[in-house]
Amino acid sequence: MNCSVIRVPSRSPNDVAALEKYIEQGKIAPQDVIAVLGKTEGNGCVNDFTRGYAVMALKNFFANYQKETTSPISYVMSGGTEGILSPHFTVISRKGALSKDSVKQERKSLAIGVARTADFLPEELGRLAQVDEVAAAVKHAIEEAGIASAADVHFVQIKCPLLTAEQVQDAYGRSKSTVTEDTYKSMGYSRGASALGAAVALGEVDREALQETDICGTWELFSNVASTSAGSELSYCEVIVFGNSAYAEGPYFIAHDVMKDAIDAASLRRLLDAHSDCEMVQVLAKAEADPTGYVRGSRHTMLDDSDINHTRHARAVVGGVLASVCGDPMIYVSGGAEHQGPSGGGPVAVIFKRSE
Repeated sequence: MNCSVIRVPSRSPNDVAALEKYIEQGKIAPQDVIAVLGKTEGNGCVNDFTRGYAVMALKNFFANYQKETTSPISYVMSGGTEGILSPHFTVISRKGALSKDSVKQERKSLAIGVARTADFLPEELGRLAQVDEVAAAVKHAIEEAGIASAADVHFVQIKCPLLTAEQVQDAYGRSKSTVTEDTYKSMGYSRGASALGAAVALGEVDREALQETDICGTWELFSNVASTSAGSELSYCEVIVFGNSAYAEGPYFIAHDVMKDAIDAASLRRLLDAHSDCEMVQVLAKAEADPTGYVRGSRHTMLDDSDINHTRHARAVVGGVLASVCGDPMIYVSGGAEHQGPSGGGPVAVIFKRSE
């Protein structure tokens, strides 16, 4: 297995010109693409249709290469490029696959697995049913990637659905209740349940002890590597697991740390310093407004702003902090970190490329 990652700038959610150019130049082989992780310039909220617009444009684009593409491509679009975050697509490719004939390498390299859950009913979102489905999908993706240990998993990206008013009414029409009637709050519940699903799969949270009320309730439970993003453009969860495996080869690998709060620049600096002899390919991170209303003893107003949602504030803050460290605004920063890292913080990972 040989995995690679390349960033492609976009001028709009449907802009595939740079992607087409990279394919023509031989930088990307469309038959090897297994996933596209994107940042689109919408509001990142319930009515952010730039996510679905981008997915539609990418699906139409890759349809031209359908005969060459060996398996369905996973699309994960995260809305919101507040501040200096630059809209772009991260194109993930993989040659080969794990088999009984796979030979262990002397060093571990980037390994990526993808999976998806079944469609969810409205009443299942934000509840243990979603936790269990996601946990199973994460385990499947880990196995597909040939990652031997949870310690070798460094980032789990999950795209999950949200509730619309129509779906809430559908559930009530069948005498079912939803976790919330607030469509915006449903994004948090879906992200939180998905993150806990990853935590269960990785042994970070005990499933037997987990209660439904823990979802977006017990913040001491979290994953150090999960990143989840909710959107209205899908009814299931897309799962992309990034890790290192001895059954993978190539110059790429991934490492992670955990931001303790939104201004924890040291977390990314530690990663870059530890691998200063390697090229930084992409930064992947979660952003969150501290629910206490304070950061390092000083009050913030992100949670009280009625004009701009706190997830948008958080993306702008964390995007600026991390870009100032790595010197590049074309990084993946997603907002809303329920059960994704410690309360007020979140995971940060870097994909590196070795020089040799």
